Amino acid sequence: MLIKVFGAAVQGIDATLITIEVNSTRGCMLYLVGLPDSAVKESHQRIISALQVTGYKMPRTNLVINMAPADIRKEGSAYDLPLAIGMLAASETITSEKIARYIIMGELSLDGTIQPIKGALPIAIKAREDGFDGLILPEQNAREAAVVNNLQVYGVSNIREVIRFFNNECELKPTLVDTREEFYAQQELFDFDFAEVKGQENVKRALEVAAAGGHNLIMIGAPGSGKSMMAKRLPSILPPLSLGESLETTKIHSVAGKLGRHSSLITKRPFRDPHHTISQVAMVGGGSFPQPGEISLAHHGVLFLDELPEFNRSVLEVLRQPLEDRRIHISRVKCSIDYPAGFMLVASMNPCPCGYYNHPAKACVCNPGQVQKYLNKISGPLLDRIDIQIEIVPVPFEKMADRQLGEASSAIRQRVIHARHRQEERFADHPTIYCNAQMTSKQLSTYAQPDAAGLTLLRTAMQRLDLSARAYDRILKVSRTIADLDGSKEIQATHLAEAIGYRNLDRENWAG
Repeated sequence: MLIKVFGAAVQGIDATLITIEVNSTRGCMLYLVGLPDSAVKESHQRIISALQVTGYKMPRTNLVINMAPADIRKEGSAYDLPLAIGMLAASETITSEKIARYIIMGELSLDGTIQPIKGALPIAIKAREDGFDGLILPEQNAREAAVVNNLQVYGVSNIREVIRFFNNECELKPTLVDTREEFYAQQELFDFDFAEVKGQENVKRALEVAAAGGHNLIMIGAPGSGKSMMAKRLPSILPPLSLGESLETTKIHSVAGKLGRHSSLITKRPFRDPHHTISQVAMVGGGSFPQPGEISLAHHGVLFLDELPEFNRSVLEVLRQPLEDRRIHISRVKCSIDYPAGFMLVASMNPCPCGYYNHPAKACVCNPGQVQKYLNKISGPLLDRIDIQIEIVPVPFEKMADRQLGEASSAIRQRVIHARHRQEERFADHPTIYCNAQMTSKQLSTYAQPDAAGLTLLRTAMQRLDLSARAYDRILKVSRTIADLDGSKEIQATHLAEAIGYRNLDRENWAG
C-alpha cells in the first residue's frame, strides 16, 4: 500500500514542501531514501520506541520510504512524526483519508512525546500557500505558527493524539492567536528607558538623530561613561515594527530556533550584542547546516558591537557588504542561501588602549603612536559606513545624584516617528530607499542640498577641522535628518553645524 505524508524543509527563511512516500510490501526491511542526513536515518529507532511505549506496534512489513524531492538534503529530527504516521498509515494501523490534507512535523522522544522544532512559522506560511487544511506540529510551536491566518494549526504533545485524530477517535483543538491585538499590545513595553539616563544630553540627541534617519553610529568614550547603557535604550526610541516587518523578523528567529516556547510574533525591534570573540560564520551565518548569523538576527533592529577594536578584523570587514546591500548571500558547495540583513549598526569603543585619552580628569598613559594604532584597527571602508561619531565623557557627580528623571523614550520616539513619516513621503518613488541613511549621491543632490550660507559653513568646517573627504556626504545625510526632526523642508546652517559636530573620528588631528 502506497501512502503520501507531507512535511517541509526550511531553506534560508522559506520552506519547501517535502512529500514522504511510504510503500508497504511483504518482508521485514526498512529502506529510507531521498537524501536524508544522519539525524533523519536515526528516526527509525526513536519511532520504534515511541510506538512501543504508547501501545502501538511497529509495522512488520517491508517499508520503502522516499523523501521527495530527492535533490534537497533532509536535515534534523523534525521528520520523526510524519515518518511514523506514514509507516502506520501504509500498514493500515491508521486510516489515510485525512492525511493528505495536513502538513505534519515534529521530533519524537522515546516515550512518544513530541519535542519542538525550528522554522515553524515559514512551514505554516508554506502550508497556507499550498492550500493545506491545517498544520500538525509540537504544541510548543503552535502559537508561533498560529499567527498565519486562514490555516488550522494543531499543537500536539504526544504521538497518540495524532494517531487517534486520524482514526477519527478524537478531535484536535486548533490554536487561535489574535495577531493584531497581541502585536499592538506589546509594542510599547520596554525594559529600558531614556528617562533613567542622567545627563548625556548630547549623546541622547545623537541617538535620536541616528534613530530618525537610520544612521549607523559609533560612540567613543572612557570606560564607565555609559556607552553600553545608552545603546541598550536605543530600541525604545526606534519606530515600531509594521506587521510585515514583524513577520519577516519572526521568520528569521524561528529558523534559528531563537523564539521562546509558546511565543508568537516578535513585536519589538531586535537588539543583538555579540561578544567580540564571535567568529566570522556566527556573524554572517552559514555553517554545515546553514543558519542565520547575528547580522540577520538583527534585521529591522540594532546590531551593537561593544569594544569595536577588539573584534577580529576579518569579522568587521564582512559587515561592509551587508551594510550596503541589506542582504547577505551565503554560497556553499551544497547550497546557496540569501538572508535579509537590514540592520542599524551601533558600536562603542575606548579612545585608546588605556581608555583615558581626552578624559577630563584622568591622564592617558598611551603615547600618540599607540592611540593611532588602536584607532587604525577599524578600517577606513568600515568607518566610511558610519554616519555619526559621538564622543562621550563621564557624567559628573552632580548629575548622577540628581533625582529628576530625564525625557522619556516615548516622547523621543514620537519625534522619530514623525521624522520617518517625512522620509517615507520623500522616498515614495524609490522603493529600495527607506530612510535618509540610504540616500545615494544622486538623491543627496536632490534632497540634501544646503543653501549658500550652509555651503560656506561646510567649506569652512572642512578646512579648519581637517575633515576628510568621506565626511562630506555623511554630514549632508545627517543634516537632512536633523532638518526632518525640526520639520524643516530646507537644510539650514544650524542643521549642518550639528551634523559637523558628529564627525569626531574624521578629524585628521583627532588622535594627534
